Amino acid sequence: MAVLGVQLVVTLFTATLMHRLAPHCSFARWLLCSGSLFRYKHPSEEELRALAGKQRPRGRRERWPNIPGDEKPLLVPRDAPFQLETCPLTPVDALVLCFFLEYQWFVDFAVYAGGVYLFTEAYFYLLGPREANIAVFWCLLAVAFSIKVFVTVTRMYFSVQGGERAVCCTFAFLFLLLAMLVQVVQDDVLELGLGPGLASGTRNLEPLLKQQGWDWMLPVATLTIRVGLAVVGSVLGAFLTFPGLRLAQTHRDALTMAENRPLLQFFLHTSFLSPLFVLWLWTKPIARDFLCQAPSGTSPLGLLSDSAFDSLRLWVLVALCLLRLAVTRPHLQAYLCLAKARVEQLRKEAGHVEAREIQQRVVRVYCYVAVVSLQYLTPLILTLNCTLLLKWLGCYSWGLGPAPPLLVAPSSAGAGLGEDEAQRAAAGIAAALRGLATPLLLRGVLAFLIWWTAACQLVSSLFGLYFHQHLAVC
Repeated sequence: MAVLGVQLVVTLFTATLMHRLAPHCSFARWLLCSGSLFRYKHPSEEELRALAGKQRPRGRRERWPNIPGDEKPLLVPRDAPFQLETCPLTPVDALVLCFFLEYQWFVDFAVYAGGVYLFTEAYFYLLGPREANIAVFWCLLAVAFSIKVFVTVTRMYFSVQGGERAVCCTFAFLFLLLAMLVQVVQDDVLELGLGPGLASGTRNLEPLLKQQGWDWMLPVATLTIRVGLAVVGSVLGAFLTFPGLRLAQTHRDALTMAENRPLLQFFLHTSFLSPLFVLWLWTKPIARDFLCQAPSGTSPLGLLSDSAFDSLRLWVLVALCLLRLAVTRPHLQAYLCLAKARVEQLRKEAGHVEAREIQQRVVRVYCYVAVVSLQYLTPLILTLNCTLLLKWLGCYSWGLGPAPPLLVAPSSAGAGLGEDEAQRAAAGIAAALRGLATPLLLRGVLAFLIWWTAACQLVSSLFGLYFHQHLAVC
């Protein structure tokens, strides 16, 4: 009866609502195509031809030459005084964007997953935890779809012959080394909780493995988990490389566009430095120890309890994600204005250029805006859903009520005598998984993913600031 409870009804209703309302009401489409963003339109061929001082071909032979090679491209002076017109970004214009449908579906799914999570939190707060939380499944799907989006976007850089592939591989190797170094940091400095989590998992696995004579697998399992986390960190760092570089560029341009709006500049700076705040939250000497045991004279002053600090950390993570979401449009508008910057850079050069190249410089920026939106929002959605999973699977509390107790997996009992070999093997595997996936281990893994995502964003965005400030042309 728990499976056919209120949560399943809400899930089915949400899925139906998402399917029915997508063509009519979409948060992703509103965020991108509500009319507050404007794009630049490329100059027409007639306008460029007039600036080049050439007449439009009139004869039939001139317009349709028999030999394709006879048609000469239209050359325009690079410093031609043409103007780029602007127009609002509308839903009709967005239909031709690359990955727009993927962007719309992914962002809308994340919004509905957040709605289901809010409902289940209110449901369990009022009635108490009586059954499994189905919102965990929604959050896991959102995390899986985030990884899928990362793979899809990163695949574009590997499908072309250029330096992007080398950049991804270089950062992947760098982040692999950093991920291995992070895991050897003591919990007194970086309280990710991987050590206590692995100890809890191996403690529950030890009776089962000794019963089967496989106690030698305990250190192998621990090493496998640590190596797996390092590999995941390397791949995630490669995924976040170009989003970080793009964020640095849009951050600089957004600050320039908001030079007369100090409040918006403050929000932009805070949003850009939000990964640094995330790193601070798990640095024990300057976060937990400072707030829970603040030095005050001869005796330490406890401003917060440990449980209150855990709740505060969850709230800060959610607030930082919402802040980054709030400044999405200034970043996207800064990217769309890159078309004008590229044309201005073209005018500083000497000689002539094909009219088609001028048009392509403007159109490419507009056609790529959905991909830039995915690069901006996917790390945000990944961090937010990992935070929600950390709250529930790690047995934390929002501070509005008591935190649920840490459940200890019961030791696996021996299989019944009447069971066959397959049933005993299945029962043994299930017991091993239950014993390994303890709340302490889930705390450590999810905290590592959140902290590592912020670290990768900070490293790549700071490198992007240096690159766009000193190395990039435009």
